[in-house]
This record gives sequence, C-alpha cells and structure tokens, in this order.
Amino acid sequence: MVNSRLKKLAAYLRPHWRMVLLGVISLLVVNAVGVYIPLLIRDSIDELKTGFSFRDLSGYAILLLVLASGMWIIRMLSRILIFGVGRKVEFDLKQKIFRHLLSLEPGYFATNTAGDLISRSTSDVDNIRRLLGFSVLSLVNIVFAYGLTFPAMLAINVRLTLIAIAVYPVMIITVQLFSSKLRDFQLKVQEKLADLSELIQEDMSGMALIKIYAQETQERNAFRQKNRQLLAANLSLARTRNLLFPLVEGISYLSLLLLLWLGTRSIAQGEITVGDFVALLLFVERLVFPTALLGFTITTYQRGEVSIDRLLAILYAQAQVSNSPEATPLPLEEVNGKITFRNLTYTYPGATNPALENINLTIHSGETVAIVGSIGAGKSTLANLIPRLLDVEEGQIFLDDKDITKLLLKDLRRAIAYVPQDSFLFSTTIKNNIRYGEPLSETPEIEYAAKQAQIHPEILNFPQKYETIVGERGITLSGGQRQRTSLARALLIDAPVLILDDALSSVDNQTATQILSNLSTERQKKTIIFISHQLSAAATADRIVVMDRGKILQVGTHQELVETSGLYKNLWLQHQLAELLD
Repeated sequence: MVNSRLKKLAAYLRPHWRMVLLGVISLLVVNAVGVYIPLLIRDSIDELKTGFSFRDLSGYAILLLVLASGMWIIRMLSRILIFGVGRKVEFDLKQKIFRHLLSLEPGYFATNTAGDLISRSTSDVDNIRRLLGFSVLSLVNIVFAYGLTFPAMLAINVRLTLIAIAVYPVMIITVQLFSSKLRDFQLKVQEKLADLSELIQEDMSGMALIKIYAQETQERNAFRQKNRQLLAANLSLARTRNLLFPLVEGISYLSLLLLLWLGTRSIAQGEITVGDFVALLLFVERLVFPTALLGFTITTYQRGEVSIDRLLAILYAQAQVSNSPEATPLPLEEVNGKITFRNLTYTYPGATNPALENINLTIHSGETVAIVGSIGAGKSTLANLIPRLLDVEEGQIFLDDKDITKLLLKDLRRAIAYVPQDSFLFSTTIKNNIRYGEPLSETPEIEYAAKQAQIHPEILNFPQKYETIVGERGITLSGGQRQRTSLARALLIDAPVLILDDALSSVDNQTATQILSNLSTERQKKTIIFISHQLSAAATADRIVVMDRGKILQVGTHQELVETSGLYKNLWLQHQLAELLD
C-alpha cells in the first residue's frame, strides 16, 4: 500500500518534473552554501591567531553578506518552484476527479453523498497539495542538509560528530511511535469533516422543508453534535502533534548540549581549534531545524496518505455503464426512433427479485406510447434502461434494430431526450436552463421549445422574462413550472426519442393533455414514451402499456383496454371516480 501511494505521488509529479528538478537543484545550492558559510567563519576565527586586519575582516563580512543574500534568494526560488508544483498538482487532480465523476453513472451518487465527495475533492486534494509542496521541500532539504553537513562535521572531528548525532536514533524511534496515532487521528478528522460538509449541503438544499416543519432547533443541535465531534477529533490530533513536536525538538537540542560540554574539552586538549568548535556548533544548529521539521513533515505525510486513499477510492470507482470495445457510432440523422425490448429482465445489484421480467415490446418510430401502472411496477426502471442510465445486458434493448450496448453512449444519449420526474434546474437563467443541451441556441428556438412545453406565457409574466434567475435547483419556480422548463430543455435538442418519466406529475391534466397533443402533431413526429399516473393524458396516446410488478399485463389503445376487464379498466374507473369527487 505504501509503495502504491509513493507511485501515485511520483505519477502526480511526473508532468512537472522540470519544475521539481529546478527546485531540487536550488535546494542543493542553498545547502552547499549553508555548509560553506560555517567553514568560512571557522577560517576567519582561526586566522585571528596569526594577526587579522580590518581589511580582512571586512572582506569576510562582505563575502558572508553576499553568500547569505544569494542563499536567501535561491531558497525563495526553491520554495516558489516546489510549492508551485503542489498547486499545479492540485489543479490536475481536481480536473481528473471532476472528469472521472462525470463518467460515473447516477447510481454511484445515490450511494456516495455529495458532502463526502465535495470534501474529498477539496480538503483532501488540498492535503495532497501540501504533501507535494511542503513535504517534498522539507524532505529534500533534510536529505541535502544531512548529506552535506554530516561529511563536513566528520572532517572536523569524528568523535564529536558521532556524539552530537547519537541522540537522533531516539528521535526517529519517537516519531515512529507516534506515526500510527497521527494517521488514525487524521483519518478521523477527515471523516468528521466530511460528515459536517454533508449536513451543511443537505440543510442548504432542504431549507424550505426545515422551515415548513419548524426544525431549526433540531438542525442546530445536529450541527452542534457533528461540529463537536470534529472539534474532538481535531483536539486529539493537536494534542498528539503538540506532544510530538516539542519532544522531537528537545531531543535534537541534546546534541547541541553534548557538543558544548565535550567540545570545550577537545579545545583544551588541542584536538580541535576554536574555529573548528564554532563551525561544529553552527553545523549542529543547521541540523536542528530540519530535524524538528521532520515531525511536521511526518504529520503532513500522514494527512496526505489518508487523503490519497480517500481520493483513490473515487478514482478507482469503475463506471458500471461504459462503451463496449466494439461500440459503433450512431449518426443522429439516421435515427428513426424504433425501440424494441426482447426478453428484457433486469435485477438491481444486491436485490433478489427482478425489477423487470421478460419484457417484450416494440415501440414504432413516431408512435406515442403511454406506460401506466402502480408504484413499483418497473416503469422508471424501464425508462432508465433505454439511455443506459442503468446497465443492461446485450441483446435485450434495440434502437432501430441496433443493440444499444453496441452503440457509443454519447450517440445513444444524443438520440434520446429524457425528462425525469425530478426536474433538476441549474442556478442560472431560464434561458440558459432551456438551452443547456444546445448552448448556442438562439432566442426564437428557445421560445418555440417553451411554447411546446406550455411554459412560454408564464415566463413572459416574470419581471426578467427568459433572463429570470431560477435559484438553486429552480427553487423560485413552482413544481409544474420546473417540469415544463425541463421538458422545454428536452424538446430543444430535437431528439428522435422523447422519454417523459412522470415528468408532468405536477401539471394539471388539461395542460398535460395539451402538451402531448402538441407533440403528437409535430411535422417530424418523435417516438414518445410517456410514463404517467395521469390517465386522462395517457388516454390520448397511440397505445397504452399496463405494467405491474415488473411485467407487462396489457397493451392496447385506450378504447380497447377500457372494454376489456383488467388492471387498466380498474385504474380508469378509479380515475373517473376521483374526478367526480373533485
């Protein structure tokens, strides 16, 4: 698993290897200069014994100033380069995640909450950005600091150098003891943050419902509870970090104390010069910061490690519906709209009973077919299978006698306009919502589609007309207005097949009937599949399919079905009785 994460990190960095290389070279130069400066100070101190002029002192001072300034500039360059890589990786990851999410079927989002996906796509990506910025910078700096400083210290005095770094294994063991706790606490923080994000997202979407049922107090309490859990997780992580980092720093300073104690004896015994002693002190001081920073680097890695796993869970999710290797294109102009079901049986994943069983039906090009039945009869499942929103086995559904599993998904879905009951609208203008499928459509085309959907007169009554902002999910519109706006959006793309999955449930019977009548009299008739409980509108269809418990019970015209005993006649009698009671 660790190797897998490291490979992923390397893959993220690979496109930006030039910037990484420049940043690493800059850090190498910085550390090389950082090692040279103590040696220069050593030489200047040792020359005091042999006589030291002000000119010599000034020369050393100017050289030190130039080196320190250059070191500062190059260090800033290295930070800009490596942190810049982190930002670029962040951009690439967000693009990759969003592109991958768009490739997944709607069922994935039914089992993975929006709040959790948003948290993974933002805070977890941000953690990886820190890992590839701060952590890479720190680790490379630590390697160079030790790799260049340690040989220089050994060249001065091996015994004192080994004594000075003798405490470092203790520090490494301490970090290892804390690392698993840090990772567990960080995972808990990420999970609690996702829970809180999910609650906020749900409450923002369901604010009207909260107000209607006066549940503000309950939601405040729920938020307080989740926020308290996040606080507890953060405090646990903070306590562990606040214990680890001072401990690591304290252990690293023991080396400085040992050097002060033993170094003075070595000077007295003539083993090293005063300049050597000062250089060793400066070298040990140089290693204190990278050593103390190791704790922060480990924490950032632990956090990034958790975030990598959480992101990989998204990126490794395989689309259940995808193009088959032998998929062929389907030019839109060649589509007639004939739909055939042959022994169609479908069972939802994890279910035992099939939602659809042995469905055999042919819907002819240009025909309007209404599908009616009780709730749970399988009507929506049938509608979702046609554009492959659900996965279907080959040889069961055909469009113009072509197996839909052997067609390119984009071509199949371009030939089908689908309006679900949940009429989702984007938080933009009515105009932009209607032309979502055809973004370049002009006003006359948009208005024509709106007229077909019987929504045009109501749009003209809005103060901003077609430029009216509908709000989040179309909250400013009524249910019927949202459904008819969605219908206009589907009609604008002028697909040969139109599926209305109870898409007029919030529209009165008269309007629904008028809409179907308008669609049926179009010059270029569409194949229309109308799923509805509104029997008055369904009665105008060319044929009616009656379903129950995943099976087709009856097929025929309205007149044929009401003259035959069966489920449709019972439903029609109930419908007439309901109209009389109204």
